[in-house]
Amino acid sequence: MKPPPFDYYAPETLDEALALMAQHGYGAKALAGGQSLVPTMNFRLAAPSVLVDLNRILDLSYIRTASDGGLLIGAMTRHAQAEKSPKVADTYPLLHATMPNIGHPQIRNRGTLGGSIAHADPAAELPALLRAVQGRIKAQSARGSRWIDADDFFTGFFTTALAEDELITEIHLPPLPAGSGWAMQEVARRHGDFALVGVFAVLKLDASGRCEHVRISMFGVGDGPMLAETAMGVLRGEKLDDDAIATAAEAAAQKDVDPPSDVHATAAFRRHLVNVLVKRTLTQALARAAGQEVTA
Repeated sequence: MKPPPFDYYAPETLDEALALMAQHGYGAKALAGGQSLVPTMNFRLAAPSVLVDLNRILDLSYIRTASDGGLLIGAMTRHAQAEKSPKVADTYPLLHATMPNIGHPQIRNRGTLGGSIAHADPAAELPALLRAVQGRIKAQSARGSRWIDADDFFTGFFTTALAEDELITEIHLPPLPAGSGWAMQEVARRHGDFALVGVFAVLKLDASGRCEHVRISMFGVGDGPMLAETAMGVLRGEKLDDDAIATAAEAAAQKDVDPPSDVHATAAFRRHLVNVLVKRTLTQALARAAGQEVTA
């Protein structure tokens, strides 16, 4: 199938793009890497009357160190750029470890971080990563700009807090707490496919060895990236031994998710995967927090 007719614009500056979004409003869609938008247009699941191609706006592609020691990433940065960036590898190993799981190499060569976040696929890695690390998204329009916390940005099934005239221009990944550990695990039918279930975990222990900070973010189990609130509550202030981790994993699987059944997996199987992956990520994050090397 082919998309219905649309008008095409390829602005060379951000101001031009924002003016087009303001002019055309709901009927306009921004084209970044096109890895999600173009297929949905071809199947006529999306039918914008105007396509605003952002690929000539070179100022939106960069990876910089933020003033807080984290990362600022331009929305048009390709997945492959982030995957191969020495700055990402050195500054943000969690993002570095995540990037090879996003699609296949051809997808990563074209797809952008901003596009993936704006698309808000419930099975995508980057939205869940942002929630795990309490990231922020910069939304910009002709009216001005604002920062939106990741916890407030993803509002439902393929929906976000972006207004119809706003574009994502930048992503902020704050530094993880000093001395913290992290992990990411997912299960897909084939490497590069969307995950059936995925989990991110970030945790930090206090001087007594008790859990001082924990974030567990899951994807593929609901309408968007979800926090395992019950599981996180189980762990806070506790010694993180095998029993505590097992209890948290069971809580995540039984209380924090209501996963769908579809052609890829049943709800029961997804619950099982949540249990297994929360255990794995917490165990790995704990090992990293203790200064141990984790190889998988």
